[in-house]
Amino acid sequence: MNKKNFIIAEGLVTDAYPNGMFKVHLDNGTDILTYISGKIRYNSVRILIGDRVRVELTPYDLTRGRIIYRLTRSKSSNDDDDDYDIPF
Repeated sequence: MNKKNFIIAEGLVTDAYPNGMFKVHLDNGTDILTYISGKIRYNSVRILIGDRVRVELTPYDLTRGRIIYRLTRSKSSNDDDDDYDIPF
């Protein structure tokens, strides 16, 4: 399967499981089980509950995906540390 067949979505990490598995609540309202891509694992990027991530899905199974990017938190002058609403 080549790169253009993947579906890219963004969401919020809600649960962390062993071996680099995470439950992500996508912006369209669905929950999927994801794992960390090899490049993120190799560079030791920390993924925590409450982080916004970019996820790659295949059209064959829309309930599982791969985390390909951790989005940065934007800091403004009046923001606190918990600037995301966790949907649970």
